[in-house]
Amino acid sequence: MELDKKMKLGRLTWPIMIEMFLAFAIGTSDTLMVSRISDDAVAVVGFSNQFFNAVIVVFMLVASGAGILIANRLGAGDAYAARKLAIVSVVLTGAIGLVVSLLMVFGAGQIAGWLGMPPDIRPLANDYMSIVGGGMIFTAIGNALSTAVRNTGNTRSPMYIAIMMNVVHIFLNALFIFGLLGFPKWGLFGVALSTLFVRAASVVLLLYVFRSAFGGRIGFREFLRPDWSRSREILRIGWPLSMNGGSWQLSQLAITGLIGVMGAQQLAARTYMNTMESFAFTIGWSFAMAVQILIAYLFGQGKLREAYRSAYRAMGYGMAFVLFNTALMLLFRKQIITFFTADPWIVDMAIVLLWLNLILQPGKMLNMALGQSIVAVGDSRYMMKISIPSQWLVSVGLAYLLGIRLGWGLYGVYAGMILDEYIRGAVLYLRWRHHRKRGLFADHGDLRAGALAPAKGGLQA
Repeated sequence: MELDKKMKLGRLTWPIMIEMFLAFAIGTSDTLMVSRISDDAVAVVGFSNQFFNAVIVVFMLVASGAGILIANRLGAGDAYAARKLAIVSVVLTGAIGLVVSLLMVFGAGQIAGWLGMPPDIRPLANDYMSIVGGGMIFTAIGNALSTAVRNTGNTRSPMYIAIMMNVVHIFLNALFIFGLLGFPKWGLFGVALSTLFVRAASVVLLLYVFRSAFGGRIGFREFLRPDWSRSREILRIGWPLSMNGGSWQLSQLAITGLIGVMGAQQLAARTYMNTMESFAFTIGWSFAMAVQILIAYLFGQGKLREAYRSAYRAMGYGMAFVLFNTALMLLFRKQIITFFTADPWIVDMAIVLLWLNLILQPGKMLNMALGQSIVAVGDSRYMMKISIPSQWLVSVGLAYLLGIRLGWGLYGVYAGMILDEYIRGAVLYLRWRHHRKRGLFADHGDLRAGALAPAKGGLQA
């Protein structure tokens, strides 16, 4: 079957990896170009993007739950149900995105204050957050469209669109920031406009692909009459996943707020480190996303043994790539960091944090591979129950205790993040093995209720 050929770990992973690297490249180009404006501008972009990432997780409430179910239904041979689920996902996510956009257009300044953004950079943040935040409806719809398309096994089309948008974004940044070809030098305002345009254009292209992703072409009238009965099963899978992801993003916002208390230099250093760490994170998350699609599909087919083993394969490959990538950054650490900033304090701090990153990234990979595997079989509630307490008590708690109270600064922040990743990773590993020993997911309530019931029934020992 053609779909079976698409649903291979390698074939799913590499387009996702390229797409995510290009998304990372957009963020890097923003940080690099904005760094030519000022370190304050970099701090605004970094702080704002932490908030926007937290908002994007809300969209996952629908998009990710639908994505898992789409792959599962396709594995079970029910393309009609997959189509209906995808349409509901786009409509619901778009509605949430519209509400968020309106809140950002009229309340960006107040939100920046609530988040604890340093007062001296709030005026700069207000314009950036209102423009980029006002376009969150495009981010929401784009997220739903790309998730649905990827879960049909078509991971290449979103990649091609990302390539085009990456080129356009860099070009527009050059025009709007530096005033090339006679354009005015708009600085950070120009970065915001460029981001808004690229996200809107991405939606148009993704919608074109989406309409043909489920066999017969989807008519626009179908978006006006979604099958709302499907929303319940989407939310049953999606809400714990969204709560978990939202909690993680909010915990990162809390940590960023704590770093903001430490000072502008520390905040800028963390922003640069986020950019560099994304290099390793992107590779690991690509394997995790691919294995989630694969396991949901295999589970729909009833190929449970293969689904179980796929988690370990993704973890192994991902770990190797992540460690290699992190080691490469360490090898060229001086050249990479000084490319972003000449501040000697930030350079010295970032070099030390890169060494800590060598410990952090394997823990992240363990978490990502097993976490997405557990989610793919409907066990998202367990991951939520384990992850949220660890994120706040360990990661945020130690960031405050070690970083501020004991004066360790960014070292204390990283100590908390490292311990949090390994605690959650170890618990998820035990959970995955627990499912195997108990008959490979047979005892999970959501599965008995039919949320992700294997098409063939029974278990493969």
